Formats: sequence, C-alpha cells, structure tokens
Amino acid sequence: MSESPLSLADVTPELMTEASEGTFTDLIGLRFTEVTPDRVRGEWQVRPELHQPAGIQNGGVYCTVIETLASVGAGVWFGERGSVVGVNNNTDFLRAVREGVLTGEATPLHRGRSQQLWVVVITDADGRTVARGQVRLQNLAA
Repeated sequence: MSESPLSLADVTPELMTEASEGTFTDLIGLRFTEVTPDRVRGEWQVRPELHQPAGIQNGGVYCTVIETLASVGAGVWFGERGSVVGVNNNTDFLRAVREGVLTGEATPLHRGRSQQLWVVVITDADGRTVARGQVRLQNLAA
C-alpha cells in the first residue's frame, strides 16, 4: 500500500482491496466486490484462524467487516469534502458459522451534514443473516 491515503472519491472494489493489502482488513481476508456512495459489499472466507475457541467465526471479525464496509461507503459518499471516522459500532451476532463464504452489505440510513449512520448485514451462502450492525460516523471537513 502506498504511503499517501487513498482518496475514496473514485475508488473501485479492486482498488479498495489493493489499498487494504497489509492491513487488518487484509489479514481477515476481506475482498471488496462493490463500492458506490449508496452501497458497499465485500466477502471473506471463514477459516479456522478466524474462529473463537468454540470453533465458530469470532464476533470481532463481524465488527471489523461492519466497521470497514460502513466507513468505506461513508467516505465514498463524503468524497472530497473531507474524511469520515467511526464513532460507534453496534453489532448483533445472530447465527453461528463454522465455514463458508460470508458477504457483507452496507447501506446508508442517514447521511447528514455532520454525521452518517450506515447499516451492514452479513449473510451466508444461503442468504441467511448471520450478523447485523450499524456504524455512526462523523464527517470531518477537509
């Protein structure tokens, strides 16, 4: 990843995945599949090193994916006006998962002058919701 921060104004899923190389997002294996001002999607493979001791996906992975997808979407929407930072992440764990590919989809609930609220739903390959979260973000003017 380059030393300068990535501008989210014209980012593509491929560029966002590339920009994440070497970061925590890369460590969990999150790959972006859609990046727009109105929706961000990503997916990752559940694997044993992402499990908690009970042998299921660690909830911290869900929190990370939710924070990441919401932050990218909020940043893309805010664009050149500045940057965004998460100020609250509330995640609910609904279904235990041991393996497979999971998909997260972030969409905005509110986009205001100073704050945004995004909801993220994580589903399994059968379309079942396994986790849901929302992230409140602060818009920081350039």
